[in-house]
Amino acid sequence: MFDIKIHGGTIVDGNGGTPFTGDIGIENGVITHIGEDCGPAKREIDADGAIVTPGVIDVHTHYDGQAVWDADLAPSSWHGVTSVLMGNCGVGFAPLRPGDQQRLVSLMEGVEEIPGTALHEGLDWKWQSFGDYMDRLDAIPHAINIAAQIPHDPVRLYVMGDRAEARETATKDDVRAMAALVHEGLKAGAFGFSTGRTDTHRTSDGYDTPASIAERQELEGLAAAFRGLSYRFLSAVSDFDMHDGPERFDPEFDILEAMARIAGRPMTLSTMQRFLYPEQWEHIARRIEKANANGLNMRMQVAPRGVGVLQGLRTTLNALVGKPSYRKIMDLPFSEKLKALKDPILRAKILGEERIRVSDIDPSAPPQIDQVLDNLDFLSARMFPLGDPPNYEPGPEHSIHALAQARGVDVLEELYDQMLVDNGETMIYFPIFNYNDGNLDVVHKMMTHPAAQLGLGDGGAHVGTIVDSAWSSFFLAHWTRDRVSGQGDRIPIERAVQMMSADQADFMGLHDRGRLKLGLAADINVIDMQRLNVRRPHMVYDLPAGGNRLVQKAQGYIATVVGGVPVLENDALTGAHPGRLLRAS
Repeated sequence: MFDIKIHGGTIVDGNGGTPFTGDIGIENGVITHIGEDCGPAKREIDADGAIVTPGVIDVHTHYDGQAVWDADLAPSSWHGVTSVLMGNCGVGFAPLRPGDQQRLVSLMEGVEEIPGTALHEGLDWKWQSFGDYMDRLDAIPHAINIAAQIPHDPVRLYVMGDRAEARETATKDDVRAMAALVHEGLKAGAFGFSTGRTDTHRTSDGYDTPASIAERQELEGLAAAFRGLSYRFLSAVSDFDMHDGPERFDPEFDILEAMARIAGRPMTLSTMQRFLYPEQWEHIARRIEKANANGLNMRMQVAPRGVGVLQGLRTTLNALVGKPSYRKIMDLPFSEKLKALKDPILRAKILGEERIRVSDIDPSAPPQIDQVLDNLDFLSARMFPLGDPPNYEPGPEHSIHALAQARGVDVLEELYDQMLVDNGETMIYFPIFNYNDGNLDVVHKMMTHPAAQLGLGDGGAHVGTIVDSAWSSFFLAHWTRDRVSGQGDRIPIERAVQMMSADQADFMGLHDRGRLKLGLAADINVIDMQRLNVRRPHMVYDLPAGGNRLVQKAQGYIATVVGGVPVLENDALTGAHPGRLLRAS
């Protein structure tokens, strides 16, 4: 008798082959039967009319802090994700030199917009080495599986201390010491090493991140730490210095390519169609194609929808934050703020007064906020009210600019009024990247490139402005079912499932999951494709110390099973926590 039988579903096994109808039997957390009726079981999940798939593996999350205090790891666990990889973009919380807690909090708060008060309250700091940190995670129950990378910034701070914060060049001794820490963490089971090389990442005090200025000899020395170890990988985010001209692109790519060559391991690079440099992703694709033709394994990590921010009355930023009268009420309890904003006298005052520069009074604010506000009339053509269910491929006629023109009002007035809809719960979607043409055609081109890898969901991060951790539900619904005629190509469901599961497992070197195959871990989704959808993002206040975060729910998940245990049933978590820490071997 099986522990669980998933009966009568359309099996999409992750290998990319033709879906077929059958049963799946599970014993002791492992798939032991695939095919016709497998007989009796202690528990049966009726999958008639549904698809049955491997669990989603999300390779780009920032649950490094949340995993210490939160067993559920939502929103990811609401969206068919059964394994997450943390430690991206070079930021994290280990290794930790005692006394450096605030430094690491400042990095995560600035780069990934996670409230410092929540981190101080929620983290118990019961570790020093990266192996200690992994052991701490291993002792905490979770609904889904977690895996970790070693982040560059904590390694640099551990070795260089004040000199790292001062952005000094690492000496040869520094590099040797950092490489030893990375090697030690990889031996403890970390899946890889991540670095962040982007000017948009700042500490909460407004400074460059320590690793962002690392020179070539440092990065090559850290890549050498992979020697003598089995399968691991590198990940990086970089601006590629395109803001200084295309001629700066190749030298930066040369450094990252050298890391991949020295490490002898795969590398994934965050890739998107940038607003001001829309051709950059094609430069990345061409260089990756050339590198792979020469024997490397480099990947473009791409998002399945526009990458941007949300603005509303509950979010960290909106178009009113530069208005002095708004700033006086922005931190009031929500009901009081909403009541004040509905006052026509205050409305007229806010809309009519001079704007101040946000970055001058708030060092933690992203430096681009004033650029956005300076160009609001132009940029409002790519801002859209987000309904429920939300439309992530809206046409230009739905933009704030078009709506303002139709009413004969200023775009700021339109934004003000839209943010009051639904008693202030409306969100305005601003896809900064991947939406230069007003559609997702370029995303399709990126996703279907031979070197593409799905990611950039940032689960656990940017809690006041972004919630892209629902990418898996959106990807499956939009790209296999909903993209209407005239919008462009779809993706066959068997390929879409493969991209979310088996491809990710292969990249990470996970041989025990990612497919529906005999003997593999029973990490499985049962999905009603007719009902599958994401809901409008909303704000909750459940972080430690009462911190807020944006979340986004889904509908259509009949069950998500992790290690043979249902953790989600009918779109709701069951309270089971069978997830474990995955260690690279």
